[in-house]
Amino acid sequence: MKRITFLLLGLLLIQFAFAQQANRYTETTVKAPFHIDPIKEFIFPQKDFSIRKYRTINKAITACHKAGGGRVVIPAGEWITGAIHFKSNVNLHLEEGAVVRFTDNPNDYLPAVMTSWEGMECYNYSPLVYAFECENIAITGKGRLEPQMDLWKKWFARPNFHMNALKQLYAMASTDIPVKERQMAKGKNNLRPHLIHFNRCKNVLLDSFQIRESPFWTIHLYMCDGAIVRNLDVKAHGHNNDGIDLEMSRNVLVEHCVFDQGDDAVVIKAGRNRDAWRLNSPCENIVIRHCTILEGHTMLGIGSEISGGVRNVYIHDCEAPKSVHRFFFIKTNHRRGGFVENIYMKNVKSGTTWRLLEIDTDVLYQWKELVPTYEKQITRIEGIYMENVICNEADAIYELKGDPDLPIKNVILKNIQVGRVNKFVNKSNHAENVIGENVNFEYVTPNEK
Repeated sequence: MKRITFLLLGLLLIQFAFAQQANRYTETTVKAPFHIDPIKEFIFPQKDFSIRKYRTINKAITACHKAGGGRVVIPAGEWITGAIHFKSNVNLHLEEGAVVRFTDNPNDYLPAVMTSWEGMECYNYSPLVYAFECENIAITGKGRLEPQMDLWKKWFARPNFHMNALKQLYAMASTDIPVKERQMAKGKNNLRPHLIHFNRCKNVLLDSFQIRESPFWTIHLYMCDGAIVRNLDVKAHGHNNDGIDLEMSRNVLVEHCVFDQGDDAVVIKAGRNRDAWRLNSPCENIVIRHCTILEGHTMLGIGSEISGGVRNVYIHDCEAPKSVHRFFFIKTNHRRGGFVENIYMKNVKSGTTWRLLEIDTDVLYQWKELVPTYEKQITRIEGIYMENVICNEADAIYELKGDPDLPIKNVILKNIQVGRVNKFVNKSNHAENVIGENVNFEYVTPNEK
C-alpha cells in the first residue's frame, strides 16, 4: 500500500510539474492557408539582472540562467562589448536609450563557434549575438544594437584570400568533411560574422528594439523551432545585409517590423546542397504580416540556399512605399535540389518594382565559375500564389525561368493592379499551369509589348 501511495504521489508531482511548465507560456494563434501550430511565447521569471552589477553582459547572462531565468537589463547609455552568448531562459532587455556597440576587433569573436556561412555549416567567428541549442530566449526593449563597422566594411570586399576560403568551405561541405574540421576563422579568410545568429533554438522572441548596421546577415534564425519577431526597426545597408533570414526553421511569425536593407528584406532559406540534404530540415510554416520595407532588393526572397526545401509560407498586408527590386523572388540552380511549395503572397503594395514575381532556376552568382558542380539536383517548384497586389510602376509583371528537366508548376496570379508596365508584361519558360486572373495594367512602353 505504501509503495502504491508513493507511486501515486510521484505521478501527481510529475503532472503538477508539467502543468507549471505549461503555464509558463502564452500562445499566439496564426491564421494561414495551411496548418500552423500556435506559437509559444515564454513568460520569463520576474527577476532582473542589471549589467551594472555584473560588469559584463555575459556574466549577467550566466547569473540569470543559473537562477532559473529572467531579464538581463542593459540600462540607458552606450555599452561597448564583444560577442554576447545566450543561455536558456534569458531575456536580454534593452532599456530605451541603451545602445550596445559591438567592437569590430575579430579577436573579440574568438574562439570560433559552430555557425554557417551562406548555407554551409562551419566554425567561424562568433556572431555578435549568438545562441546555440538554447530554449526560451529573447531580446526585447526599445534600445539599439549598433556595431562598430570600420573593419567589417573593409571585409565587404572579396579579395582572392576570401574567395579561396569560400572554395575550400564549398569543397568540404560537398565532400562530407565533418563540420568540426571546417575551421574558417583564420588568416585572411574574412568570413564576416552575423549580427544575430540563433542556431538550433526553441521559443525565440525578438521584440521592439532597433538595429543599425551589420557585418553580414542581420538576423539569422537557423534550424529554430518557434519564434516571434515583432515591432523591430532594422536598418543595415552594407554587403549581404539581409533584414531577416529564416533558414531551416519552422513555426515563425514576423509582424509589424520595418526593414531598410542593402539586400533582401525577408528571406526564406534552407541550406546549401549536400549540407542541407544531410540535415534534412525544411523551412516551413512561416507567416510574415504587417511589415514595411523602406528599401530592399526583395519584399520576400526565397533561396538561393534552398536545398532542404521550403513550404507553407504566407506573407500578407505588407508594403514597400517607395520601391523594391522584386516583390517576390524565388532563386535556385541545378546544384540545389530541394523544393518550394505552397507559397502565398496577398494584400501587398509598392511604389515601383522591377518584377512583381520572378522565379529563376539558374542563379549561381560568383559560384558559377568559382567551384564545379559536384552533384546535379533540380529544385521542384509548385504552388505559388499572388493575390490582391497593387503597384504604381513595374518593368514587368512576372518572369518565370524554369528548368527544362523539371518545369515550374501551378503559378496563380489574381487581382493584380499595375499602374504602368515599362518593358514587358510577362515572360514564361518551362512553366506549366500559369494562370493570370484579373491582371490589370494601364500602359506598356510601345514596341516592347
